[in-house]
Amino acid sequence: MFTGLSAFPLTPMDSEGIVDPDALAVLVDRLATAGVDSVGLLGSTGGYAYLDRAERARAVAAAVEAAAGRVAVIVGIGSMRTRWSQQLAADAERAGADGLLMAPMSYLPLTSDEVAQHYRAVAGTTGLPLCIYNNPGTTNFVFSDALIAQLAAIPTIAAIKMPAPKNRDYATELAVLRPTSPDNFRIGYSGDWIAAQALLAGADAWYSVIGGLLPEPALRLTRAAQGGRQAEAEALDQAFSPLWALFRTYGSMRLIYVIADRLGLRVGDPPLPIRRVDDGVAAQVELALDRLMTIDGTTAHQG
Repeated sequence: MFTGLSAFPLTPMDSEGIVDPDALAVLVDRLATAGVDSVGLLGSTGGYAYLDRAERARAVAAAVEAAAGRVAVIVGIGSMRTRWSQQLAADAERAGADGLLMAPMSYLPLTSDEVAQHYRAVAGTTGLPLCIYNNPGTTNFVFSDALIAQLAAIPTIAAIKMPAPKNRDYATELAVLRPTSPDNFRIGYSGDWIAAQALLAGADAWYSVIGGLLPEPALRLTRAAQGGRQAEAEALDQAFSPLWALFRTYGSMRLIYVIADRLGLRVGDPPLPIRRVDDGVAAQVELALDRLMTIDGTTAHQG
């Protein structure tokens, strides 16, 4: 499940943080029908850090029911305490999730030993495979190559979700990481604007924000890159480029609400204090979506 396109949907909720399970079911059904390789539930785009245990459980139950075995559901279980993440892992397993994703959240900066112990403890809670979420932009923790190798040796830790390397040299980074991890350990990348480069370099997965709402063009890019069709993958990536630029400037989570509105999907509003973008930025998103019409005339239509 940690290969190909992992699509991360929003978690529809109201201003009080109450999850709308029916609206979430619609999003997951769209992704399963499109044929994504997995659904990344309760990732950063899904606002996991803003939801309590009960609302996360509501979201997992709704997503698993909507997926109905058609697509793997990977559930984010990052939290501020090891015990809470263990509870969330157990909740996800009972609800029928297929895998777990965890970032090392903390108020205080963590040491490598603390992060290692955190992952060992949570990975031992269930039999579900766990993906390391290496997201220094939100956690302020950077996984060293040595720590990744140490964690990859734990049987139930099956994958890692990586940020872009500073030099954007994906091939070299993969060449360093693969020899120190088991053969079945999967290395994927997040950051939609780097997906084509990472997949063409041999990454196993794209953990995608845009895939959560526009799975068809995201799948086309994924399959082209996986198949080594560089010219096709780069052309598709170029069609996405106005949107990627906006993602980098304003944050993809804020803009994904504009795209959901364009598609006529009920998603509520971002969890406060996160706010929607203003009308001027929304208009730029609309223009970027029009650019995607060059891929598929139905991609960004409302409905």
